[in-house]
Amino acid sequence: MEIVRATKERTIMKQILTYKIDLTKIGGAGDFSCPRCENKISPDDETEETYSILEPKADSRGLKELVIRCNSCLSYIRLTGFSLLQKM
Repeated sequence: MEIVRATKERTIMKQILTYKIDLTKIGGAGDFSCPRCENKISPDDETEETYSILEPKADSRGLKELVIRCNSCLSYIRLTGFSLLQKM
């Protein structure tokens, strides 16, 4: 949760939705739609207009998970399946 505004009377909390997408279960070149707002997210977009990379998670074998944020609806998306893709 993220605190949006705090006052003496109340604190307003904004819920951040998190989704998980397994890249081995999507077809094509890695493009997919945000599960919440349907914004197209493409790995070819290097401008970070549609999404922002928040946290790469790696182990000794390489990239394990990537957490991104959809810049349209601000949902967090956990991308998994990199280990299987690296074997291909």
